[in-house]
Amino acid sequence: MTALSPIPARPRRTAALAAALVAATLAACAPVATPPRAVAEPAPAATPCPKDLAPIARCLSGKDSAGAYYLIALPQQWNGHLVLHAHGGPALGAPRMERSVEDLERWSIMVRAGYAWAGSTFRQGGVEVRAAAEDTERLRQIFVQHVAKPQRTVLHGQSWGASVAAKGAEMFQRTADGKRPYDAVLLTSGVLAGGSRSYDFRTDLRVVYQYLCNNHPRPTEAQYPLNTGLPRDAAMTQADLAARINECLALNKPAAERTLEQQRKVQTLVDVIRIPASSIPGHMNWATFHYRDVVQHRTGGASPFGNVGAVYKGSPDDAALNAGVLRYRADPQAVARFAEDTDPTGQIPVPVLTVKGVDDPTAFVELDAQFKATMDQAGSGARLVQTFTRHSGHSYLSDPTYPTLMAALLRWVNDGEGAKPTPAGIAQQCPAYEAEFGKGCAFLPAYVPAPLASRVVDRDRP
Repeated sequence: MTALSPIPARPRRTAALAAALVAATLAACAPVATPPRAVAEPAPAATPCPKDLAPIARCLSGKDSAGAYYLIALPQQWNGHLVLHAHGGPALGAPRMERSVEDLERWSIMVRAGYAWAGSTFRQGGVEVRAAAEDTERLRQIFVQHVAKPQRTVLHGQSWGASVAAKGAEMFQRTADGKRPYDAVLLTSGVLAGGSRSYDFRTDLRVVYQYLCNNHPRPTEAQYPLNTGLPRDAAMTQADLAARINECLALNKPAAERTLEQQRKVQTLVDVIRIPASSIPGHMNWATFHYRDVVQHRTGGASPFGNVGAVYKGSPDDAALNAGVLRYRADPQAVARFAEDTDPTGQIPVPVLTVKGVDDPTAFVELDAQFKATMDQAGSGARLVQTFTRHSGHSYLSDPTYPTLMAALLRWVNDGEGAKPTPAGIAQQCPAYEAEFGKGCAFLPAYVPAPLASRVVDRDRP
């Protein structure tokens, strides 16, 4: 789509059939991947650990052959197991070593609990899942070649990195000598419905915001399809976007200091998109700058995002809203290309354990329902255990949460099906870790998330 205008008739059935054939062809051409080509990766060099870990661990760092920086932490009292970390985000700039330092500081609990930890910055910024999975696997090889051979390797994906870990576990199922590269997968606060579904609500946010505010873009500026994020050459910065959002919604002020009109618009976005007001700026950033990255660098200039057929509810006048929002049809080939890179297939051959705060405002809990459906459809559902907590934040939940999950996951790996964890068992085991790691157990063993369509309105798909 090249103009900001309502979409006319539906595409012909032949176009939909062609899109389905493209998707099927891409899926058929994406078998289990060969591990990244073995090259003489330089050995990591000793580097200072973050301050909190310096007394208990030694750290190593380097830059791999693809250009990704990485950091490794090995505790003095190492339990023999490796946590291979895939970080969230993703950032859009060039990789920087500081990113791995920040990740290790955030996830120092793994080292404090006795696990070796290794994290890559990835070779590039932007929304490309398979490349990030390759970089993560390359780091595993570096660890084995130059540091030690772990007894067990757990692939840990966090937030967007959960999609990287899920994809990596599908891609790399055997090493050159026929062994499993990963013994288990831990997915925390994950974006797990794939790119073709996980970002629908951000498209909705973008069009409803424009209906209410009409300043991104302004009527006096060059118009462009909102589902492309931004034009390639647009000079807008995150600060510029924040200024426009505050101009319309005054999110930089307490609710009591907003005008009645501003508060009405904020409440409409909260009720229709079903996100808290505090998360609107973050999701608008994604729907602006990350969408541009996807369209310009991942899907050949066409957008995989659309809202045709979406029926919005919760505003003061839903009929006017649905008649007035701009509509965009996702490009079939862009959808197929993006899905092939980002959508999990569920074909994971090792135990998978997940955790999600039920009020996560960034990665909705309903995404986990979609992931379970994917695993079940692939015949891998018996290898998945999902847990949920009372936490309302995204990213990091609490210190005792992660050692509890790691211990349960490794028991499952070591002892087999008879030791498969249950949400109730994990909830019971967590308090034992609070003595060492502090309070923070909040598991909800009976919780079952609703389907994704109950949270994000469905739409026509190519």
